[in-house]
Amino acid sequence: MKNRFHRLLHLTALAAAVGLASVGAQAQTKAPSEQYFPLQSYRVGPYAAGGTGFFGGFIDYLQLVNQRDGGVGGVKFSWSECETEYVVEKGVECYERLKKGLNGAPAAATNPLSVGIAYATLERSTADKLPLITINHGRTDSTDGRVFPYVFPLQLNPYSEVSAIVNYIGQQSGGLDQLKGKKIVTLYHGSPYGKETIPVLDILARKYGFQVQHVEVPHPGNEQQSQWLTIRKEKPDWVILRGWGVMNPVALKNAQKVGFPANKVIGNIWSNSEDDAAPAGDAAKGYISITTHPSGTEFPVLKDIRKHVVDAGKGNLADPKRFGNVYYNLGVVNGILNVEAVRVAQAKFGKRALSGEEVRWGFENIHIDDARLKQLGASGLLQKLKLSCADHEGGGAVRFQQWDGKGWKLISDWVQADRALLRPIIEESSAKYAKEKGITPRDCAKELAAR
Repeated sequence: MKNRFHRLLHLTALAAAVGLASVGAQAQTKAPSEQYFPLQSYRVGPYAAGGTGFFGGFIDYLQLVNQRDGGVGGVKFSWSECETEYVVEKGVECYERLKKGLNGAPAAATNPLSVGIAYATLERSTADKLPLITINHGRTDSTDGRVFPYVFPLQLNPYSEVSAIVNYIGQQSGGLDQLKGKKIVTLYHGSPYGKETIPVLDILARKYGFQVQHVEVPHPGNEQQSQWLTIRKEKPDWVILRGWGVMNPVALKNAQKVGFPANKVIGNIWSNSEDDAAPAGDAAKGYISITTHPSGTEFPVLKDIRKHVVDAGKGNLADPKRFGNVYYNLGVVNGILNVEAVRVAQAKFGKRALSGEEVRWGFENIHIDDARLKQLGASGLLQKLKLSCADHEGGGAVRFQQWDGKGWKLISDWVQADRALLRPIIEESSAKYAKEKGITPRDCAKELAAR
Protein backbone atom coordinates (compact mmCIF):
# COMPACT_ATOMS: atom_id res chain seq x y z
CA MET A 1 0.00 0.00 0.00
CA LYS A 2 2.84 2.29 0.94
CA ASN A 3 4.67 1.49 -2.32
CA ARG A 4 1.51 2.13 -4.31
CA PHE A 5 1.09 5.50 -2.56
CA HIS A 6 4.69 6.52 -3.36
CA ARG A 7 4.25 5.36 -6.92
CA LEU A 8 1.09 7.47 -7.23
CA LEU A 9 2.93 10.48 -5.87
CA HIS A 10 5.75 9.87 -8.36
CA LEU A 11 3.33 9.61 -11.28
CA THR A 12 1.51 12.76 -10.13
CA ALA A 13 4.78 14.65 -9.83
CA LEU A 14 5.88 13.36 -13.24
CA ALA A 15 2.60 14.46 -14.81
CA ALA A 16 2.92 17.86 -13.17
CA ALA A 17 6.48 18.17 -14.41
CA VAL A 18 5.42 17.24 -17.94
CA GLY A 19 2.57 19.74 -17.68
CA LEU A 20 4.90 22.49 -16.48
CA ALA A 21 7.36 21.65 -19.21
CA SER A 22 4.55 21.87 -21.73
CA VAL A 23 3.45 25.24 -20.35
CA GLY A 24 7.07 26.40 -20.42
CA ALA A 25 7.45 25.31 -24.04
CA GLN A 26 4.26 27.14 -24.94
CA ALA A 27 5.51 30.26 -23.18
CA GLN A 28 8.79 30.07 -25.06
CA THR A 29 7.09 29.65 -28.43
CA LYS A 30 4.33 32.18 -27.77
CA ALA A 31 4.43 34.92 -30.38
CA PRO A 32 5.78 38.27 -29.12
CA SER A 33 3.18 40.92 -28.43
CA GLU A 34 2.49 43.52 -31.09
CA GLN A 35 4.07 46.95 -31.41
CA TYR A 36 1.36 49.59 -31.36
CA PHE A 37 1.02 52.94 -33.13
CA PRO A 38 -1.59 55.38 -31.78
CA LEU A 39 -2.73 57.49 -34.76
CA GLN A 40 -4.12 60.98 -34.17
CA SER A 41 -5.44 61.12 -37.70
CA TYR A 42 -7.77 63.45 -39.57
CA ARG A 43 -9.90 62.33 -42.48
CA VAL A 44 -12.52 65.08 -42.46
CA GLY A 45 -12.35 68.87 -42.57
CA PRO A 46 -10.36 71.37 -44.65
CA TYR A 47 -7.12 69.37 -44.36
CA ALA A 48 -8.59 65.94 -45.08
CA ALA A 49 -6.59 65.51 -48.29
CA GLY A 50 -3.35 65.64 -46.35
CA GLY A 51 -4.59 63.42 -43.55
CA THR A 52 -6.14 60.70 -45.70
CA GLY A 53 -3.09 60.52 -47.95
CA PHE A 54 -0.49 60.56 -45.18
CA PHE A 55 -2.17 58.14 -42.80
CA GLY A 56 -3.17 55.93 -45.73
CA GLY A 57 0.46 55.60 -46.78
CA PHE A 58 1.65 55.12 -43.20
CA ILE A 59 -0.88 52.35 -42.48
CA ASP A 60 -0.25 50.64 -45.82
CA TYR A 61 3.48 50.47 -45.06
CA LEU A 62 2.81 48.93 -41.65
CA GLN A 63 0.53 46.42 -43.39
CA LEU A 64 3.26 45.66 -45.92
CA VAL A 65 5.76 44.85 -43.17
CA ASN A 66 3.18 42.65 -41.44
CA GLN A 67 2.08 40.81 -44.61
CA ARG A 68 5.42 40.47 -46.40
CA ASP A 69 7.84 40.16 -43.49
CA GLY A 70 5.73 38.99 -40.57
CA GLY A 71 6.59 42.22 -38.78
CA VAL A 72 10.04 43.09 -37.44
CA GLY A 73 11.86 40.49 -35.40
CA GLY A 74 8.66 38.46 -35.27
CA VAL A 75 6.76 41.40 -33.80
CA LYS A 76 3.82 42.60 -35.87
CA PHE A 77 2.44 46.12 -35.86
CA SER A 78 -0.99 47.22 -34.75
CA TRP A 79 -2.64 50.63 -34.71
CA SER A 80 -5.86 52.47 -34.01
CA GLU A 81 -7.10 55.85 -35.17
CA CYS A 82 -8.70 58.73 -33.35
CA GLU A 83 -10.20 61.52 -35.48
CA THR A 84 -8.81 64.96 -34.60
CA GLU A 85 -10.22 66.98 -37.53
CA TYR A 86 -6.87 68.83 -37.19
CA VAL A 87 -8.28 70.47 -34.04
CA VAL A 88 -5.75 70.88 -31.23
CA GLU A 89 -8.16 70.09 -28.38
CA LYS A 90 -9.28 66.89 -30.10
CA GLY A 91 -5.67 65.98 -30.80
CA VAL A 92 -4.85 66.21 -27.09
CA GLU A 93 -7.91 64.12 -26.22
CA CYS A 94 -6.84 61.50 -28.76
CA TYR A 95 -3.31 61.46 -27.36
CA GLU A 96 -4.55 60.77 -23.84
CA ARG A 97 -7.00 58.15 -25.06
CA LEU A 98 -4.49 56.19 -27.15
CA LYS A 99 -1.12 56.59 -25.43
CA LYS A 100 -1.39 53.61 -23.07
CA GLY A 101 -1.23 51.07 -25.85
CA LEU A 102 -3.68 48.52 -27.18
CA ASN A 103 -4.44 45.09 -25.68
CA GLY A 104 -1.10 45.03 -23.92
CA ALA A 105 0.89 46.15 -26.95
CA PRO A 106 3.10 49.13 -26.01
CA ALA A 107 2.97 52.37 -28.00
CA ALA A 108 6.02 53.06 -30.16
CA ALA A 109 5.54 56.73 -31.09
CA THR A 110 2.93 59.36 -31.93
CA ASN A 111 2.68 60.94 -35.39
CA PRO A 112 0.00 63.69 -35.31
CA LEU A 113 1.03 65.50 -38.54
CA SER A 114 -0.09 68.77 -36.97
CA VAL A 115 2.10 71.54 -35.58
CA GLY A 116 -0.64 72.69 -33.22
CA ILE A 117 -1.21 69.21 -31.80
CA ALA A 118 2.54 68.59 -31.62
CA TYR A 119 3.06 71.78 -29.58
CA ALA A 120 0.15 70.85 -27.31
CA THR A 121 1.39 67.31 -26.62
CA LEU A 122 5.15 67.91 -26.56
CA GLU A 123 5.49 68.10 -22.79
CA ARG A 124 3.02 65.25 -22.31
CA SER A 125 4.91 62.93 -24.64
CA THR A 126 8.21 63.84 -22.96
CA ALA A 127 6.77 63.06 -19.52
CA ASP A 128 5.33 59.81 -20.86
CA LYS A 129 8.64 58.91 -22.56
CA LEU A 130 6.86 58.45 -25.87
CA PRO A 131 8.54 59.74 -29.07
CA LEU A 132 6.72 62.54 -30.86
CA ILE A 133 7.42 62.40 -34.61
CA THR A 134 6.96 65.64 -36.54
CA ILE A 135 8.27 64.70 -39.97
CA ASN A 136 9.01 67.81 -42.08
CA HIS A 137 7.39 70.13 -39.51
CA GLY A 138 7.16 71.01 -35.82
CA ARG A 139 9.38 73.10 -33.56
CA THR A 140 12.68 73.80 -35.28
CA ASP A 141 14.58 73.87 -31.99
CA SER A 142 13.41 70.31 -31.27
CA THR A 143 16.18 69.36 -33.71
CA ASP A 144 18.41 69.72 -30.63
CA GLY A 145 17.94 66.33 -28.99
CA ARG A 146 19.93 67.42 -25.95
CA VAL A 147 16.93 69.49 -24.85
CA PHE A 148 14.14 67.64 -26.68
CA PRO A 149 15.03 63.95 -26.28
CA TYR A 150 11.60 62.66 -27.33
CA VAL A 151 10.83 64.96 -30.29
CA PHE A 152 11.96 64.20 -33.85
CA PRO A 153 11.42 66.69 -36.73
CA LEU A 154 12.63 64.04 -39.16
CA GLN A 155 14.19 64.94 -42.52
CA LEU A 156 13.40 68.62 -42.62
CA ASN A 157 12.73 71.21 -39.96
CA PRO A 158 11.05 74.51 -40.89
CA TYR A 159 14.29 76.52 -40.80
CA SER A 160 16.04 74.07 -43.13
CA GLU A 161 13.05 74.30 -45.44
CA VAL A 162 13.25 78.08 -45.97
CA SER A 163 17.05 78.06 -46.01
CA ALA A 164 16.98 75.56 -48.89
CA ILE A 165 14.39 77.66 -50.72
CA VAL A 166 16.55 80.79 -50.35
CA ASN A 167 19.56 78.79 -51.59
CA TYR A 168 17.55 77.71 -54.65
CA ILE A 169 16.45 81.29 -55.37
CA GLY A 170 20.12 82.23 -55.09
CA GLN A 171 21.01 79.56 -57.66
CA GLN A 172 18.34 80.89 -60.03
CA SER A 173 19.67 84.42 -59.55
CA GLY A 174 23.27 83.54 -60.37
CA GLY A 175 24.53 83.12 -56.81
CA LEU A 176 23.58 84.04 -53.25
CA ASP A 177 25.43 87.34 -53.63
CA GLN A 178 22.90 88.25 -56.34
CA LEU A 179 20.04 88.18 -53.83
CA LYS A 180 20.91 91.68 -52.69
CA GLY A 181 18.05 94.03 -53.53
CA LYS A 182 15.64 91.21 -54.39
CA LYS A 183 12.16 91.28 -52.86
CA ILE A 184 10.51 88.15 -51.45
CA VAL A 185 7.01 87.87 -49.98
CA THR A 186 6.13 84.98 -47.69
CA LEU A 187 2.45 84.15 -47.79
CA TYR A 188 1.88 82.08 -44.66
CA HIS A 189 -0.88 80.13 -42.96
CA GLY A 190 -2.10 81.96 -39.85
CA SER A 191 -1.06 79.27 -37.37
CA PRO A 192 2.03 78.32 -35.32
CA TYR A 193 3.15 76.29 -38.34
CA GLY A 194 2.87 79.26 -40.69
CA LYS A 195 4.59 81.70 -38.32
CA GLU A 196 7.46 79.36 -37.45
CA THR A 197 9.86 80.62 -40.13
CA ILE A 198 9.37 84.40 -39.80
CA PRO A 199 12.46 84.90 -37.57
CA VAL A 200 14.87 82.88 -39.71
CA LEU A 201 13.69 84.49 -42.95
CA ASP A 202 14.43 87.87 -41.37
CA ILE A 203 17.93 86.61 -40.48
CA LEU A 204 18.52 85.33 -44.01
CA ALA A 205 17.27 88.63 -45.47
CA ARG A 206 19.80 90.57 -43.40
CA LYS A 207 22.59 88.15 -44.32
CA TYR A 208 22.00 88.24 -48.07
CA GLY A 209 20.56 91.73 -48.44
CA PHE A 210 17.10 90.91 -49.82
CA GLN A 211 13.83 92.39 -48.63
CA VAL A 212 11.23 90.10 -47.09
CA GLN A 213 7.60 90.84 -46.30
CA HIS A 214 5.38 88.46 -44.35
CA VAL A 215 1.70 88.31 -45.33
CA GLU A 216 -0.68 86.24 -43.20
CA VAL A 217 -3.67 84.26 -44.46
CA PRO A 218 -6.20 83.37 -41.73
CA HIS A 219 -7.23 79.71 -41.31
CA PRO A 220 -8.36 77.90 -43.39
CA GLY A 221 -7.37 80.18 -46.30
CA ASN A 222 -10.47 80.54 -48.47
CA GLU A 223 -10.21 84.34 -48.53
CA GLN A 224 -7.01 85.83 -49.96
CA GLN A 225 -8.07 88.70 -52.19
CA SER A 226 -6.62 91.47 -50.03
CA GLN A 227 -3.36 89.59 -49.54
CA TRP A 228 -2.82 89.22 -53.28
CA LEU A 229 -3.68 92.85 -53.90
CA THR A 230 -0.85 93.63 -51.47
CA ILE A 231 1.46 91.31 -53.39
CA ARG A 232 0.53 92.95 -56.69
CA LYS A 233 1.33 96.34 -55.17
CA GLU A 234 4.68 95.18 -53.76
CA LYS A 235 5.77 93.45 -57.02
CA PRO A 236 8.10 90.88 -55.41
CA ASP A 237 10.58 88.80 -57.36
CA TRP A 238 9.37 85.63 -55.63
CA VAL A 239 6.56 84.47 -53.39
CA ILE A 240 7.19 81.70 -50.88
CA LEU A 241 3.92 79.91 -50.20
CA ARG A 242 3.74 78.42 -46.70
CA GLY A 243 0.24 77.08 -47.07
CA TRP A 244 -1.81 74.09 -46.02
CA GLY A 245 -4.93 72.48 -47.41
CA VAL A 246 -7.43 74.62 -49.27
CA MET A 247 -5.20 77.69 -48.88
CA ASN A 248 -2.84 76.46 -51.61
CA PRO A 249 -5.08 76.22 -54.71
CA VAL A 250 -6.84 79.42 -53.61
CA ALA A 251 -3.44 81.14 -53.54
CA LEU A 252 -2.60 79.99 -57.07
CA LYS A 253 -5.96 81.12 -58.43
CA ASN A 254 -5.51 84.54 -56.84
CA ALA A 255 -1.98 84.81 -58.19
CA GLN A 256 -3.38 84.32 -61.68
CA LYS A 257 -6.07 86.95 -61.08
CA VAL A 258 -3.52 89.62 -60.16
CA GLY A 259 -1.11 88.59 -62.89
CA PHE A 260 1.63 87.10 -60.73
CA PRO A 261 3.44 84.28 -62.60
CA ALA A 262 3.05 80.78 -61.14
CA ASN A 263 6.71 79.96 -61.87
CA LYS A 264 7.72 82.63 -59.37
CA VAL A 265 5.72 81.03 -56.58
CA ILE A 266 7.61 78.40 -54.55
CA GLY A 267 5.50 76.21 -52.32
CA ASN A 268 6.87 74.78 -49.13
CA ILE A 269 6.68 71.16 -48.00
CA TRP A 270 2.96 71.44 -47.15
CA SER A 271 2.11 73.12 -50.45
CA ASN A 272 3.59 70.46 -52.70
CA SER A 273 0.95 67.83 -53.39
CA GLU A 274 -1.33 67.02 -56.31
CA ASP A 275 -4.20 68.11 -54.05
CA ASP A 276 -2.60 71.56 -53.81
CA ALA A 277 -2.04 72.12 -57.53
CA ALA A 278 -4.71 70.23 -59.48
CA PRO A 279 -7.74 72.07 -58.00
CA ALA A 280 -6.26 75.36 -59.24
CA GLY A 281 -6.52 74.20 -62.87
CA ASP A 282 -4.57 76.25 -65.41
CA ALA A 283 -3.53 78.69 -62.68
CA ALA A 284 -1.15 76.07 -61.27
CA LYS A 285 0.78 75.38 -64.46
CA GLY A 286 4.44 76.27 -63.90
CA TYR A 287 4.08 76.38 -60.12
CA ILE A 288 7.21 75.25 -58.23
CA SER A 289 7.43 73.54 -54.85
CA ILE A 290 9.94 71.68 -52.74
CA THR A 291 9.73 68.01 -51.83
CA THR A 292 11.55 65.45 -49.71
CA HIS A 293 9.62 62.59 -51.31
CA PRO A 294 8.63 62.66 -54.98
CA SER A 295 5.36 61.19 -56.14
CA GLY A 296 5.33 58.04 -58.25
CA THR A 297 4.61 54.32 -58.05
CA GLU A 298 7.76 52.85 -59.61
CA PHE A 299 9.79 52.69 -56.41
CA PRO A 300 10.29 49.04 -55.36
CA VAL A 301 8.66 49.67 -51.98
CA LEU A 302 5.55 51.06 -53.71
CA LYS A 303 5.44 48.03 -55.99
CA ASP A 304 5.57 45.76 -52.93
CA ILE A 305 2.74 47.70 -51.26
CA ARG A 306 0.65 47.31 -54.38
CA LYS A 307 1.36 43.58 -54.56
CA HIS A 308 1.00 42.62 -50.88
CA VAL A 309 -1.51 45.20 -49.65
CA VAL A 310 -3.51 47.02 -52.33
CA ASP A 311 -4.05 44.09 -54.71
CA ALA A 312 -4.87 41.93 -51.68
CA GLY A 313 -7.77 44.25 -50.88
CA LYS A 314 -6.14 45.61 -47.71
CA GLY A 315 -5.28 49.12 -48.95
CA ASN A 316 -6.21 52.03 -46.70
CA LEU A 317 -6.93 54.62 -49.41
CA ALA A 318 -10.58 55.19 -50.28
CA ASP A 319 -9.54 56.56 -53.68
CA PRO A 320 -7.04 54.20 -55.36
CA LYS A 321 -6.10 56.97 -57.81
CA ARG A 322 -4.20 58.66 -54.96
CA PHE A 323 -1.84 55.71 -54.59
CA GLY A 324 1.70 57.05 -55.06
CA ASN A 325 0.82 60.73 -54.78
CA VAL A 326 2.85 63.15 -52.67
CA TYR A 327 0.85 62.86 -49.44
CA TYR A 328 0.64 59.08 -49.71
CA ASN A 329 4.36 58.73 -50.38
CA LEU A 330 5.16 60.91 -47.38
CA GLY A 331 3.11 58.51 -45.29
CA VAL A 332 5.14 55.62 -46.70
CA VAL A 333 8.40 57.44 -45.90
CA ASN A 334 7.14 58.12 -42.40
CA GLY A 335 6.27 54.45 -42.05
CA ILE A 336 9.75 53.46 -43.19
CA LEU A 337 11.37 55.70 -40.57
CA ASN A 338 9.11 54.58 -37.72
CA VAL A 339 9.66 50.92 -38.54
CA GLU A 340 13.40 51.50 -38.98
CA ALA A 341 13.53 52.99 -35.47
CA VAL A 342 11.91 49.82 -34.10
CA ARG A 343 14.33 47.65 -36.08
CA VAL A 344 17.37 49.56 -34.83
CA ALA A 345 16.09 49.47 -31.25
CA GLN A 346 15.44 45.72 -31.42
CA ALA A 347 19.10 45.19 -32.34
CA LYS A 348 20.00 46.68 -28.95
CA PHE A 349 17.11 45.67 -26.70
CA GLY A 350 15.95 42.38 -28.22
CA LYS A 351 13.37 41.13 -30.69
CA ARG A 352 10.24 41.97 -28.73
CA ALA A 353 7.68 44.72 -28.39
CA LEU A 354 9.55 47.78 -27.12
CA SER A 355 8.78 50.67 -24.81
CA GLY A 356 8.57 54.23 -26.11
CA GLU A 357 11.88 54.99 -24.42
CA GLU A 358 13.56 52.11 -26.25
CA VAL A 359 12.06 53.18 -29.59
CA ARG A 360 13.37 56.71 -28.89
CA TRP A 361 16.87 55.23 -28.78
CA GLY A 362 16.14 53.60 -32.11
CA PHE A 363 15.19 56.92 -33.71
CA GLU A 364 18.37 58.55 -32.40
CA ASN A 365 20.47 55.85 -34.00
CA ILE A 366 18.89 55.70 -37.45
CA HIS A 367 21.53 55.69 -40.17
CA ILE A 368 20.17 55.23 -43.67
CA ASP A 369 22.84 55.23 -46.37
CA ASP A 370 22.62 54.32 -50.06
CA ALA A 371 22.94 50.61 -49.33
CA ARG A 372 20.11 50.70 -46.79
CA LEU A 373 17.93 52.76 -49.14
CA LYS A 374 18.33 50.04 -51.76
CA GLN A 375 17.43 47.33 -49.23
CA LEU A 376 14.32 49.28 -48.27
CA GLY A 377 13.31 49.74 -51.91
CA ALA A 378 13.33 53.50 -51.32
CA SER A 379 16.23 54.81 -53.42
CA GLY A 380 15.10 58.15 -54.84
CA LEU A 381 12.08 58.25 -52.54
CA LEU A 382 13.94 59.06 -49.34
CA GLN A 383 17.11 61.06 -48.72
CA LYS A 384 20.06 59.69 -46.77
CA LEU A 385 19.58 60.27 -43.05
CA LYS A 386 21.77 60.02 -40.00
CA LEU A 387 20.35 60.99 -36.63
CA SER A 388 22.10 61.37 -33.31
CA CYS A 389 21.64 62.48 -29.73
CA ALA A 390 22.13 66.12 -30.76
CA ASP A 391 20.57 65.99 -34.24
CA HIS A 392 16.97 64.84 -34.49
CA GLU A 393 16.50 66.09 -38.06
CA GLY A 394 19.20 64.16 -39.85
CA GLY A 395 18.76 65.43 -43.39
CA GLY A 396 18.00 69.03 -44.26
CA ALA A 397 17.84 68.63 -48.05
CA VAL A 398 15.02 69.10 -50.56
CA ARG A 399 14.42 68.76 -54.28
CA PHE A 400 12.38 71.15 -56.41
CA GLN A 401 9.51 70.08 -58.62
CA GLN A 402 7.26 71.90 -61.09
CA TRP A 403 3.62 71.32 -61.99
CA ASP A 404 3.13 70.82 -65.72
CA GLY A 405 -0.66 70.88 -65.60
CA LYS A 406 -1.00 67.13 -65.04
CA GLY A 407 1.68 66.15 -62.56
CA TRP A 408 4.95 67.03 -60.87
CA LYS A 409 8.29 66.96 -62.66
CA LEU A 410 11.55 67.13 -60.70
CA ILE A 411 13.64 70.11 -61.80
CA SER A 412 16.58 69.96 -59.41
CA ASP A 413 18.94 67.66 -57.57
CA TRP A 414 19.08 67.80 -53.77
CA VAL A 415 19.50 71.35 -52.46
CA GLN A 416 20.95 71.43 -48.96
CA ALA A 417 19.99 73.90 -46.27
CA ASP A 418 22.76 75.91 -44.61
CA ARG A 419 22.78 73.79 -41.48
CA ALA A 420 25.98 75.36 -40.16
CA LEU A 421 24.28 78.76 -40.22
CA LEU A 422 21.10 77.41 -38.65
CA ARG A 423 22.60 75.33 -35.84
CA PRO A 424 23.59 78.26 -33.56
CA ILE A 425 20.08 79.73 -34.01
CA ILE A 426 18.56 76.37 -33.09
CA GLU A 427 20.81 76.00 -30.03
CA GLU A 428 20.03 79.53 -28.83
CA SER A 429 16.31 78.78 -29.01
CA SER A 430 16.60 75.36 -27.35
CA ALA A 431 18.76 76.82 -24.57
CA LYS A 432 16.10 79.42 -23.89
CA TYR A 433 13.44 76.71 -23.74
CA ALA A 434 15.61 74.63 -21.40
CA LYS A 435 16.05 77.59 -19.06
CA GLU A 436 12.33 78.36 -19.04
CA LYS A 437 11.43 74.73 -18.27
CA GLY A 438 14.28 73.99 -15.87
CA ILE A 439 15.76 71.34 -18.17
CA THR A 440 19.39 70.25 -17.89
CA PRO A 441 20.53 69.46 -21.45
CA ARG A 442 21.89 65.96 -22.02
CA ASP A 443 25.62 65.41 -22.39
CA CYS A 444 25.69 63.62 -25.74
CA ALA A 445 29.44 62.96 -25.64
CA LYS A 446 29.09 61.33 -22.23
CA GLU A 447 26.16 59.20 -23.41
CA LEU A 448 28.16 58.05 -26.44
CA ALA A 449 31.16 57.12 -24.32
CA ALA A 450 28.95 55.15 -21.93
CA ARG A 451 27.69 52.77 -24.63
